[in-house]
Amino acid sequence: MTVNSYIKIIKTKLSDLFPEGEANALVAIIFKQGCNYSAHDLILHAADPLQPKTSEHINRVVDRLLKHEPIQYIFGETEFYDLTFSVSPDVLIPRNETEELVHYIIKENPGFEGRILDIGTGSGCIAISLKKHLPKAQVSACDISTKALEIARRNAQLNMADIAFFQLDILKPENHTRQYDLIVSNPPYVTEKERSLMAKNVLDFEPETALFVPDNHPLVFYEAIMKFAGQHLSNNGVVWFEINEAYASQMNDLLNEYHFSCMVFTDINNKKRMVRGQKK
Repeated sequence: MTVNSYIKIIKTKLSDLFPEGEANALVAIIFKQGCNYSAHDLILHAADPLQPKTSEHINRVVDRLLKHEPIQYIFGETEFYDLTFSVSPDVLIPRNETEELVHYIIKENPGFEGRILDIGTGSGCIAISLKKHLPKAQVSACDISTKALEIARRNAQLNMADIAFFQLDILKPENHTRQYDLIVSNPPYVTEKERSLMAKNVLDFEPETALFVPDNHPLVFYEAIMKFAGQHLSNNGVVWFEINEAYASQMNDLLNEYHFSCMVFTDINNKKRMVRGQKK
C-alpha cells in the first residue's frame, strides 16, 4: 500500500471524530513523528510503499486517537511558543490562549530584569517561554504536583532555560519569604457545572486537579494568588492571569478589592481570557 492510499484510509477512520481540518493536521503530525516526513515529504513520497512496521506503528496511534486520547500525550510532546515541551497526563496540554498570555507579557516587558513567578506551572511552558524571551529575568515556578515539577524541570533542561522550581500549595503558602516583580498564573478555572461541555479527550485524559473548581467558589485560586501577591509582590508589581471568560467582571472586582488596577484582554476569538493587574 502506498503512502497516499494509507493516508486516505486514516482520514476516513478519523472523520467520524474530527473535522476535516483537524484530521489533516493529525495525519501530518502522525507522519512527522512516526516517519519523520514533512508535509513536502508526504507529497514527494506519495506513491512509495509504506513499510509494514511503519503501518503497524501508525495503526496503534490511530487506535489511541479513536479512543479520544490526545495526540500530544500519545507522542509525549507538543509545541508551545515555538518551543518543544514534554507532556503527560500529569500536566495540562498547553493551549493557544496561554500562548497569547505569554505574548502579552513579553511584548510589555522587553529587556525585563526583574523576578518572575509562575504559579501552577504544570509543564513549565509559561515560565520557560518567558525565560527564553526575557533572558535577563530571574524566573521561578511552582506547582503542588511533584510529577508536574519533574516534567517542568525536564522541559527546562530540554529548552536550556534556567528556572528555579519549587513545590508550593498556593492555598496554603506557609513560610514563603521570597519577593517578586511579576506573578503569572493559569490556575484551574473550569467550574463543575461546565464539565458537561468539555470534550471527552480532556475529561478522560487531562488532570482534573488542574482543570476544575467548585461551582460555589470559582475564583478560589485567584483569591489565594491575590492574597499571596499582596504579601510577595514588589511595589508597582504586576500580576497576569488566564481566566474563565464567564468571570471577567468578578476578576475586576477581586483585583480592586486587593487595591490592584485591572485590565481585561481578549483572545483571538474575542473572548475575555487574560487579566493584568498592578499594585496601586
